[in-house]
Amino acid sequence: MKRAARQFAFYALLLGAWWLIARLHIWPPYIVPPPVDVYNALKDGFEDHSLLIAIGVSSRHMLLGYGISVILGMFLGISLAASQYLEETVGGLLVSLQSMPSICWLPLAVLWFGLSENAILFVIVMGSTLSVTISMETGRKQMPKIYSMAGRNLGARKWNLFYYVLLPASMPYIITGLKQGWAFAWRSLFAGEMLSLSLGLGQRLNAGRDNNDMPQVIAVMILIVAIGYIVDGWFFRSVERRLHHKWGLLPST
Repeated sequence: MKRAARQFAFYALLLGAWWLIARLHIWPPYIVPPPVDVYNALKDGFEDHSLLIAIGVSSRHMLLGYGISVILGMFLGISLAASQYLEETVGGLLVSLQSMPSICWLPLAVLWFGLSENAILFVIVMGSTLSVTISMETGRKQMPKIYSMAGRNLGARKWNLFYYVLLPASMPYIITGLKQGWAFAWRSLFAGEMLSLSLGLGQRLNAGRDNNDMPQVIAVMILIVAIGYIVDGWFFRSVERRLHHKWGLLPST
């Protein structure tokens, strides 16, 4: 209850400061609109279903792109951890590519796929896969060898060794990689949607900018932050707690 009260007080204070700044007209309304205008933009967007459609389109792009990223990232991460040759060659390249902002892949995506959904998916995959790969590789490399040795001494072989020993030991790194991969994919999604013919949230954000409609821009930004908070704060934390309890990585309370 104390945590909820602190969060409520913080956001109420933030909203009050926003209202006061808009009320004092420090900046014109087309730069800093009052909260009621943003609320009306959200209300109108949900009433005419435009925001619901945008959320659905962006969610579909996200699920497809992120799903591909997870599969590729886990495969590459395990391969790099198992092969010194791949680690010394491909591994260095992947670390270098991770520092590249996802928007840098956009010109290549447009040239290869045109202004299509495939271009959006390509940007998401390139922005997310590398973080999953590096976390998977780190998890396998940082795991003490005594774990696998102990498992073999207890009779675990192949699949049983992987499922009951290696997987639980690598789980914290895997979850971290999945969370980071989702965060990078979520950011990459809007870079692709803003410059592509899409009905997603990124396109709505871009339309608000083109029409000089600041309430719509801020309304879409609030939706993006809210969805990000729900997925990261609720979904991933819930998964972390369940997996930690299942694999005995944290003491049960």
